[in-house]
Amino acid sequence: MTRYPEWDLNEEQKAVVFQPGGPLLVLAGAGSGKTRTLTYRVAWLMQLGISPSRIMLATFTNKAARSMLSRVMEITGSSIPMLWGGTFHSLAHRILRRHADLIGYGKDFTIVDAEDATQIINFCLTDKIARRDARFPKGNLIREVWSLCVNTHRTLEDCVEERFPHLIQYLEDMKMVVESYGERKRLLNVMDFDDLLVNCHRLLSEFDEVRSYYAEHFQHVLIDEYQDINTLQGEIADMVASGHCNIMVVGDDSQSIYSFRGADYRNILTFPERYRDCQIFRLETNYRSTPEILQMANLSIRNNNRQFPKVLRAIRRGGRKPVLIQVRNATRQAEFVAKKIEELKQTGVNFQEIAVLYRAHYQSMEVQMELVRRGIPFEIRSGIRFFEQAHIKDVAAYLRVLVNGRDEMAWRRILNHLEKVGPATIGRVWQEIGQVPDPLAEFLSPKTINLVPRAARSGLEKLQKLLEGLLQGGYISNPAGAISYVIEQGYGDYLATNYTDYRDRLDDLVHLSDFAIPFPSLGEFLNEIALLTGPAEDTALVEQERVVLTTIHQAKGLEWQVVFVIWVAEGKLPLARALNDPEGEEEERRLFYVAITRAKDQLYLSYPAVEYSRTEGYGYVLPSRFLKEIQVAARKEQIEPFECLVNEET
Repeated sequence: MTRYPEWDLNEEQKAVVFQPGGPLLVLAGAGSGKTRTLTYRVAWLMQLGISPSRIMLATFTNKAARSMLSRVMEITGSSIPMLWGGTFHSLAHRILRRHADLIGYGKDFTIVDAEDATQIINFCLTDKIARRDARFPKGNLIREVWSLCVNTHRTLEDCVEERFPHLIQYLEDMKMVVESYGERKRLLNVMDFDDLLVNCHRLLSEFDEVRSYYAEHFQHVLIDEYQDINTLQGEIADMVASGHCNIMVVGDDSQSIYSFRGADYRNILTFPERYRDCQIFRLETNYRSTPEILQMANLSIRNNNRQFPKVLRAIRRGGRKPVLIQVRNATRQAEFVAKKIEELKQTGVNFQEIAVLYRAHYQSMEVQMELVRRGIPFEIRSGIRFFEQAHIKDVAAYLRVLVNGRDEMAWRRILNHLEKVGPATIGRVWQEIGQVPDPLAEFLSPKTINLVPRAARSGLEKLQKLLEGLLQGGYISNPAGAISYVIEQGYGDYLATNYTDYRDRLDDLVHLSDFAIPFPSLGEFLNEIALLTGPAEDTALVEQERVVLTTIHQAKGLEWQVVFVIWVAEGKLPLARALNDPEGEEEERRLFYVAITRAKDQLYLSYPAVEYSRTEGYGYVLPSRFLKEIQVAARKEQIEPFECLVNEET
């Protein structure tokens, strides 16, 4: 009879850790100790006499791998330098270093970063597409679009048609550039980050001797965060595990939220179909949240049809019910959050134990402003502060030159967007217009065209037309209209030809335009955002505790004592654009589920009753369908899922 060690594991975890082998699907609910389970599984395999060199552990991040392996060494008291642990990319890299020559690369190939990869594509653009119009996608955009194709296992044509329809007219030229990019990488003996997966997959699928070697070598394959892997990673795992079929995948289909970057949750849903003899285990004991918070999470996620049903059960005693707050508008919502944070601090809750979550980055703008006004320290995990984002600063630069023609940095910023204009030309333009009393009038004069190369003149003429339109259109006293005008007259096209996330950036700018509505002049508007941006932080304060502001996507895997989820409203969560995808609603519901399960003790959900936009005026805001679903399910079970505070004044 096998003697099991007296490890501190619950019965669900023990059932997984001490399994002898075979295909294992572990459905690990939020806060259920999946990392602990994986760690002890590796330790148990080693105690059974499995050599660490014959175990592969694939994790979502290298940090997670280091943490798990360190813990394994603590448990076993053994050094494990031979264990293959890391991300799929790092594991693929190790395989490629041994066999790259089989696919036409030297084993001394170099890995290029995003900047170098973009530079290679720019060389290909110059070589293959000599004449391009202003809307032709830039090198960095082509690189990001192709990366999305690789990670979603789709053709360039399918990807462009679905995600970037404004680039359809350039599809054939983009295909030519991508083909040239691949050829040039082989010639230079370099691979980009995506090539590590593509070429490893090619080695395993096209060379039987390579696949057979690794399939026989690895006796056990363990994969963390299985719901977040893409198609290539899933197929690589299947091929490596094909020899012994001892593959254990750990994940939670209810937390699959990264389809936008290639994750395919069908990997986890179809695992039992690919491995007919697999055993399914559920980790449903939650160590993080109160029963009241988990009750809401369970009531919500049950509405998804495509899932493995599970019910989270709390170890902790009961606490406060989640609180739903309807406030007057976005400003009141921000005031409520800030005031409640101050109250929590007074009761002994540290700032770093408080998080504000949102679906899209622009939704945090009012909260950021209110925290600045009240002097509450915070950090942004979903990017940088709203008014410090490049696209916000770009549009502000157009407005700044109208208010202050001597603003050299604003001039340099907008001139830098012109095609065929470099630092030397920008310096020459500024030297010419900066010496006169009215630089803006000087820039708009016909002679300015002679300061730039012939190839750049059409772009400069468009900029002159844009600035003239702002002046003549009365936008000095209409900041909201000025922002919209800049977008319509070319900046929107600039975003679309440079960024894969251009829709998110446009959403930010629309929100900025709505924020600008109450301001009677550009000067007052620009002064306000400058003051809200504030001075650089004192380095001595960097380590102080701070409230965390982050998108739900960035919050996955984290937890806080108190969580605020703002903008829990139709069109915001779920995000309206996401609902255009047939599977969008279920993924948005999974996002909501992830947001709820970040909270340990207290959960606050809020939405404004009214929203104002420049294009549509005032409109009523509906609570999220996810809230309504919870209420319907709760009534059937005769329970109250949350406290309601309607029209609370702050």
